[in-house]
Amino acid sequence: MAKKKQDTGPEARLPKGFHDTDAAELRATRAMLDKIRSVYERYGFEPLETPAIEYTDALGKFLPDQDRPNEGVFSFQDDDEQWLSLRYDLTAPLARYVAQNFQALPKPFRRYATGTVYRNEKPGPGRFRQFTQFDADTVGTDSVAADAECCMLLAETLEAIGVTRGGYLVKLNSRKVLDGVLEGIGIAPGADGDHAKRLGVLRAMDKLDRLGTEGVALLLGAGRKDESGDFTAGAGLDARSIDKVLGFLSAANASRSAALAALSPLVAGSATGEAGVADLAEIDSLLTAAGFGDDCVAIDASVVRGLEYYTGPVFEAELTSTIVSADGQPMRFGSVGSGGRYDGLVQRFMGQPVPATGCSIGVSRLQAALAALAGGAAKAEGQGPVIVLVMDRAQLPRYQSMAQALRSAGIRAEMYLGTSGMKAQMKYADRRGAPCVVIQGGDEIAKGEVQIKDLIEGAKAAAAITDNKEWKEARPAQISVAVSDLVATVREILARHASAA
Repeated sequence: MAKKKQDTGPEARLPKGFHDTDAAELRATRAMLDKIRSVYERYGFEPLETPAIEYTDALGKFLPDQDRPNEGVFSFQDDDEQWLSLRYDLTAPLARYVAQNFQALPKPFRRYATGTVYRNEKPGPGRFRQFTQFDADTVGTDSVAADAECCMLLAETLEAIGVTRGGYLVKLNSRKVLDGVLEGIGIAPGADGDHAKRLGVLRAMDKLDRLGTEGVALLLGAGRKDESGDFTAGAGLDARSIDKVLGFLSAANASRSAALAALSPLVAGSATGEAGVADLAEIDSLLTAAGFGDDCVAIDASVVRGLEYYTGPVFEAELTSTIVSADGQPMRFGSVGSGGRYDGLVQRFMGQPVPATGCSIGVSRLQAALAALAGGAAKAEGQGPVIVLVMDRAQLPRYQSMAQALRSAGIRAEMYLGTSGMKAQMKYADRRGAPCVVIQGGDEIAKGEVQIKDLIEGAKAAAAITDNKEWKEARPAQISVAVSDLVATVREILARHASAA
């Protein structure tokens, strides 16, 4: 008789596009967020936190289609059958908040926010379905000085987290300039019949850095089949229109002034396009006055941003250093920061024009890119806790008292809570990254002393000692002190290593 298959329970597996975050990465993220926050605060932005869940219709007409409520976002129905969605970004919730509190807010309203966002889309290198963003937005002014400030903010933020000037580039363009080009090929921005075609063109252009000119040309025309065999329908432009769009995308120059000169003839005769070039010229003058040259902010016509709600200047920040994977292959992380003007987003709720602009740092993607540049995973900042070893379980109150004395002095410390012996406890301390351990057995208790083993110095000494006898005689980095000197001695060890680091 065959044995009945044992039910082993569900398989422990992680959903595609998501990842677990360990202590080292969490600390690295926290350090990065603190640096970004300091820049945003310096520019005068105030913090705001909105919920992770919004009504789906509040996210905007670009997300999702009414007959496909899960397209692009993670959605579900509440018990009243209304659709709710996990936020796709931090901008749509801001628009809802401003509309609800408009009369009470200062104008312009300047806020920053950080939090997790969720996208129901295909994951890739550094591209997750759950990730952290850090946004700054100015609502209530149509001055392009606010757009110039976003470019400055992106540049200063990247420099604050350690990316030197020349290692990044903020690329700037304008949707008005793009609309002027589209008008030239017969696609009117406000015409209902051209809406789908215009959106298809925008999405195709936004993929230039990933698919190249040939791939974009296919998406502007009949469509494109990717490596997996999936087919994406194109915008349906004719050959002449495709050539004109590709010509516009290639209008990138070494300087902002040269780029402005190249863009002007492409939009001649279009009031919208000419207004866009004028906006870019004013932003250029503001950036120059603030000391942000062509080496950190450039005008690049290939920046279009895929989201439909952008109405004016748009920008993207990219790392320019070559990033190579563990197997030696070049990696593309795309933009690590982006944004633009979205004058119609708040208007959806209020029925009146409310201009706004903002930028967003993709913290998760930026962190992954910086880790790849460094050649490994994010490293923990700081040390693990000091471990008080348990040599005699009958003395637990004594060990707990020592751990608490260290904590009261502001030192991270814990008493070993397992039941294993000395060897296993030392292995545990090593895995926890403990800078030192506190040891007190019967002999030390009788003398009123503790032994403190400096694991960092011990590791250095061990690397230099090859003879077992020499190791035993040296007892590297292990000292005995009076119990009353425990806190002061541990503090001295930690300070020494912090100074060396």
